[in-house]
Amino acid sequence: MHTLAYADVKTAADRIAGHIRPVTVAPADPGTEPYELHLALELMQHTGSFKARGAQNFLLAHRERGTLPAAGVTIASGGNAGLACAWAARRQGVGATVFLPATAPRVKVDKLRALDADVRLVGTEYAEALAACEAFAAGTGALASHAYDHPLIAAGAGTLLDEIHERIPGLDTVVVAVGGGGLFAGVATAARHHGIRTVAVEPENCRALDAALRAGHPVDVTVDSVASDALGARRATSLAVNAAHDDAVHSLLVTDADIVRARRALWDDRRLAVEHAAATALAALAGRTGDRPAGTGYRPAPGEKVCVVLCGANTDPTDLAQPH
Repeated sequence: MHTLAYADVKTAADRIAGHIRPVTVAPADPGTEPYELHLALELMQHTGSFKARGAQNFLLAHRERGTLPAAGVTIASGGNAGLACAWAARRQGVGATVFLPATAPRVKVDKLRALDADVRLVGTEYAEALAACEAFAAGTGALASHAYDHPLIAAGAGTLLDEIHERIPGLDTVVVAVGGGGLFAGVATAARHHGIRTVAVEPENCRALDAALRAGHPVDVTVDSVASDALGARRATSLAVNAAHDDAVHSLLVTDADIVRARRALWDDRRLAVEHAAATALAALAGRTGDRPAGTGYRPAPGEKVCVVLCGANTDPTDLAQPH
């Protein structure tokens, strides 16, 4: 099995340069915490999430190799990976067939159709959409991409960390949400190269990476969280599990209530409308983490430089406009 290396991330960065939007990093309010907090606004990326990085790297690499078929590309997704794949495919002049659970947010389905994707709604979980996607690829010859479990996808996602590192000299810690683990695997690989700690955050009831680390290998988990539309992978990728076996990686869990509060705070305090997956990373820091059970929050040391990745904004913001 391929083990992700920093060289893969660097190659991806060179390949996608000029094809994606460089990340914007915003400092949080200084003096409000004993540590230094920054927010990586990857929600401003093409298609509204970090997934555009991996999608571009995947399709451009196949274009370079001459392995991009006329039948186009297909992918199963909770929404964001499908959006990125459809966007990148349109830029490469090929079609995209995207399989989603029928429970996918309407905002993501509508955006996919606006990108001229052939949208197929199958089952109620990502795993069911994935099985249908694999059968479609086998029957049509379409190039099968993956939402997170592919070295090219993970390496593309890891380019985000290099950009964050350039913008925050002396960065100590990066905090990312984890679903299947593509973003985490890429970011943790690059972070290790730069001597930066990675905090991996999952909802309590979407804990594929946590379960894999406890079992010693990827295992199936139940999926039941407010953030499951983006973080609802039933099983973590081996790339993520391998990346997590490092002393500089911390795996944490947060509650749905923490996630909802963090998402609301981003709207109330900064007018950032993010999806619950993006708020999951911030939830690890929000509130009085010292009062939480072990493993459910991250307390930075005084003076620590921390960057939280706000990974996506493909959400229906109408609930944020409601009184609370």
